[in-house]
Amino acid sequence: MLIDIRPLETIADFRAAEELQGQVWASTHERETVPLHMLTTVAHNGGVALGAWDAEAERLVGFVFGFLGTDDTEPDRPALARLKHCSHMLGVLPEYRDQGIGYRLKLAQMEAVHRQGIRLITWTFDPLESRNANLNIARLGAVCRTYKREVYGQMADGLNAGLPSDRFQVDWWVTSHRVKQRLGGERPQLSLDAYLSANTPILNPTRLSPPGLPYMAAPAATPDGAICLVEIPADIQTVKAQDFGLAREWRMQVRRIFELAFEAGYIATDFLLEKRKGRIQAYYVLTHGEARLGGQG
Repeated sequence: MLIDIRPLETIADFRAAEELQGQVWASTHERETVPLHMLTTVAHNGGVALGAWDAEAERLVGFVFGFLGTDDTEPDRPALARLKHCSHMLGVLPEYRDQGIGYRLKLAQMEAVHRQGIRLITWTFDPLESRNANLNIARLGAVCRTYKREVYGQMADGLNAGLPSDRFQVDWWVTSHRVKQRLGGERPQLSLDAYLSANTPILNPTRLSPPGLPYMAAPAATPDGAICLVEIPADIQTVKAQDFGLAREWRMQVRRIFELAFEAGYIATDFLLEKRKGRIQAYYVLTHGEARLGGQG
């Protein structure tokens, strides 16, 4: 399959991106969609809008979209010194997922932003979505130290409806040593067994309920030491479909864990997605004292 990554430029391109949003997020509500006039205005005024086309089918199958913003970590600095790219949307059609298209779109976005002289890209994602965590943190090398409650209020689309719209905000320092190592494969990822053999604590050990859904076996421990692990469901959408109350419980418990950890100076620096004991397990790696990263990591 030949996938062509290129900027969205024509009205037809932006119309296709508008329609693709409904397919990706299973939404029939216009208010959940970034409209054509907004996409084209941002793209032609310093923003970045890139599409992934199936060249054979002549079909838009994914896109990434963002705009210029300012980093609020040091609000007293001039806006020009705090300039960043705010990546607002990344979506790939369900039938085209797990083929590296999202990864390629992010790399193309990074190149476009780097050409503008910007070294920081930020975006938000649901911390319970393991697929997104694996891409954003494990593969791209972004880090997170910010947990935001109810970013979008009540959402009506098929992926988000019903749960509070809590989000991680990640920092992707595109010129950092960390990111270069991760993208170049120079920083091999440690396995879960490697962490456990070093006595790395899991803050929230889980068990399986009779239907086979993960739940926290006890209240989460307080983070301590240099490194710790936090487990999330490997597939939160399945949990939602089978036991919505459990999915909501996961939201509230994960909220408490990360708010406490980030306040204590921990940063999410890696993500593990492995098959272990007959099931897929997913863990964030929290590291203490990576010194605010300073854009270097």
